[in-house]
Amino acid sequence: MAVPSQASIDNQLLTLLPEPDYRQIAPDLDSVNVARGALLATAGDPIEHVYYLTSGIGSLVASTPEGNRAEAGIFGREGYIPTSAAMGVELSVHDVIMQIEGDAYRMEFTAFRKWMDHNRNFAKVMIRCIEAFSIQLTYTAISNAVHGVDERLARWLLMCHDRVSGDEIPLTHEFISLMLAVRRPSVTTALHVLEGNGFIRSVRGNIIIRNRQALEEFARDAYGKPEAEYQRLMTGLF
Repeated sequence: MAVPSQASIDNQLLTLLPEPDYRQIAPDLDSVNVARGALLATAGDPIEHVYYLTSGIGSLVASTPEGNRAEAGIFGREGYIPTSAAMGVELSVHDVIMQIEGDAYRMEFTAFRKWMDHNRNFAKVMIRCIEAFSIQLTYTAISNAVHGVDERLARWLLMCHDRVSGDEIPLTHEFISLMLAVRRPSVTTALHVLEGNGFIRSVRGNIIIRNRQALEEFARDAYGKPEAEYQRLMTGLF
């Protein structure tokens, strides 16, 4: 398989690497399409690959022993998953599922660990990304505790909008209810609130962002801090 050029890869971490470091790791990248609903990692199973999305959105889904599930964080072309691989953890603690179909470059776990140990710049970028992702997870916990469903949905839609091309987000009410850990009627009510304010348009299986600025204002402090921290952490590394 031909080694992808760095300029052709739409993943922010891989494009951040200095060119000599990218050329080292590039032969271990395989291009794959990842279908909606595909599991990139399964809780309790060995981590086989690390994924760098170039399109689409994935979710880290936490589960309780009794089977209750909720999204803990989302990722797109700004990161990689599972981040625990950077620490040498061989088993996935959570399910990682694609919520919107996309493309990715994946690297075998053993190759990923090799480059973490032998390429300092590669390791630096991966570790910075872990910190940025952990900030997102922290703010998800805060938002779940202090914000209403309407604001949480606004935050989540803004995060999805950050990770897709264009203003259309292909999402179902059922999937949103899983991601927000609320019942479907609550999702429907919250969507009606956002649509009634002119922030979005909700059609079957799709949500269209109509007024991004107003949606951010509605979300208040539920959105923005993790995004700003990502920019701070990933700027000026080299």
